Amino acid sequence: MIFNFAIKSIKIIFVMLFLVFLSACTQDQESGLIEGGELLHFVVQEGKIHNEFYRQGPVAAHMVLTSGLKPRLIVAFPAGNSGVSLWFKQAIDPVQWQNVESMTGIHQYNAGALYGIEAFLTVSATELTLDTAVLGNIRTIRDHMHGVKIPETVETSAAIINNKVTWSRNRLDGQGGYKLLIEVIDGELIRDEASTIIFKANKDRKLRLRMVALTGDTPLTPIESDALLNQNAADDLLSRQILSFLTYKEKMLAGSWRFLTYFGRDTLLSLRMLMPVLKPEAIEAGLGSVIERLNSNGDVAHEEDIGEFAILRHLQEKGDADNTPIFDYKMVDDDYMLSMIVAHYLLSHKDRAADFLARKTVRGQTYGDALVGNMKFVLKTAESFANSPVARNLVAIKQGVQVGEWRDSNEGLGGGRYAFNVNAIFVPAALEAIVRLKNSAMLDLYMADETLLSRAESYGRVWREKAPELFKVSLSATAARQSVVDHAARLNLPAGPALSSLNGAGVGYYGVSLDEHGKVIPIINSDVGFMMLFNTPTAEDIEYALRGIMRPFPAGLMTPVGLVVANAVYAPEELKKIFTNGHYHGSVIWSWQQALLAAGFERQLMRDDLPEATRQLITGYQNNLWQVIKEGQKVKTSELWSWTIKDNKFTIAPFGQGQDHSTESNAAQLWSTVYLAVQAPDIIKSKGF
Repeated sequence: MIFNFAIKSIKIIFVMLFLVFLSACTQDQESGLIEGGELLHFVVQEGKIHNEFYRQGPVAAHMVLTSGLKPRLIVAFPAGNSGVSLWFKQAIDPVQWQNVESMTGIHQYNAGALYGIEAFLTVSATELTLDTAVLGNIRTIRDHMHGVKIPETVETSAAIINNKVTWSRNRLDGQGGYKLLIEVIDGELIRDEASTIIFKANKDRKLRLRMVALTGDTPLTPIESDALLNQNAADDLLSRQILSFLTYKEKMLAGSWRFLTYFGRDTLLSLRMLMPVLKPEAIEAGLGSVIERLNSNGDVAHEEDIGEFAILRHLQEKGDADNTPIFDYKMVDDDYMLSMIVAHYLLSHKDRAADFLARKTVRGQTYGDALVGNMKFVLKTAESFANSPVARNLVAIKQGVQVGEWRDSNEGLGGGRYAFNVNAIFVPAALEAIVRLKNSAMLDLYMADETLLSRAESYGRVWREKAPELFKVSLSATAARQSVVDHAARLNLPAGPALSSLNGAGVGYYGVSLDEHGKVIPIINSDVGFMMLFNTPTAEDIEYALRGIMRPFPAGLMTPVGLVVANAVYAPEELKKIFTNGHYHGSVIWSWQQALLAAGFERQLMRDDLPEATRQLITGYQNNLWQVIKEGQKVKTSELWSWTIKDNKFTIAPFGQGQDHSTESNAAQLWSTVYLAVQAPDIIKSKGF
């Protein structure tokens, strides 16, 4: 009997200890407020998506509230590219998130420090029925958005105590963790027979909630606003705020909420266009992040898997919960950008060059040695075409992947293997940059073997003369006219302006890529902007390139709401289906591509060797471009946008919020902040821009 009593006592004690443990895990732990550090807090509203950004000290968070029939709540953190999210079941009536009040930065402790935000939310809805909660890396949350099943190891169950529900777990390696707490302040929290969580509104169809969202991933170190921009930056508060939110001493982040981590291409292009207004320390932090991630071949890293997404991959590949970052080298365009951007910086900041090149990576290699390694990589990949300039010797996207440059949706190159921008623009520009750096003597300490680098000039001459010709497309006047008429009818667009721009003549332009057999993929594309900014084309080449894109859509790329990045008007039917205004790299407007072309126009007009007729052509197109940039002022900091036709007129439509849109746009994008440096010329400003 005594034995049985002892057993029962032990069981009771065990249950009580378990309850205490459970309570400790699920209770709303006391939060400490973040004090000190520059406060950054701003809002971006895009259609039915409310975006609220907050940064102070070790806290940086982006809250995304989506209204409509498919409501959701996401909080994304730059720390570890991590986040927490709630996805609700389809509502009967549209849900409307309303006020966000009293957002503050907070910290808690759970197997390490947790940092995040607390806020009070109001939503107009009869009820919100939870479908899924996903906590962890943004890549995992993004995969869930696209219908990918989340790994069982990161599934997080809910704990309910009174009017509070908490999702909380440690990271898979036991460090830090993630937590989301929702407390119903006004309304009712219900768990039905099927254990479904329902947030039920009061009689006024109002729910008021308190939210706490936290991550245990390591915070990044902000570059505060007074150390980021110089006095030449445009007086554009929102662009300044977004750039600040995305820029840290460790790296620049590509965009929020979906790409809150390093992207090599995005960093390099943004640095190039922002360089006139960035302080040197910020430029060098960005360049340093790229150099740190070069592999032993001199290849530039495109993206990184970090935090729990890296752990998931290590577990899958070697069964080890290792959080070492995994770098992705599948892109090819970024490999040629590095020398171009470094040359532009160092040759205009010669007083900083020696110290910059002497810095060492975490592996102990000097930046100078690392850069020379990249230059040798460029020359080796350029050698075959320089010796025999035929299509099969161009730089192809890597075997087994469908992407290789900025049009990195699977359809972006139309199935092509050789990208126009890489081969006709980046390779020759990189070779020219190598020549400039070599001639400057800046790299003499790091070039023990000059044999390969000495070939850059001769290689560059072949690439400049031969590569662009392989991408040219020509159509007769009759074929061009019929294609425009048919495509306009397909899109329910007025064809008049586009037909007038043809002026009864044939059409010539550069296709977006070549297929594996060297045949041009005949998509008109905006990558001519790269040519204007990075190359020094002849007057004839400038006129050919610009006439191909600057006609009114659908004859070219110009619409009243922006320059679309692709147009399949002269392409076969199968390509028309994947280059619509609902495709990520279809007939949609990417903000930075307009800025790229605007910066390119400015660069070409600074030349003193162009005929007056060419200069006038550029000036006319420059004026047209800035007029459509003006039309998109309210959305220019977003990643991209689409359009609809209303009353026979183009209207801006947020991308990702239409039924036929393949994904969604980030509200804050690094390379969409470049208008801080890319500004309208005075003569255009005088016209009321």
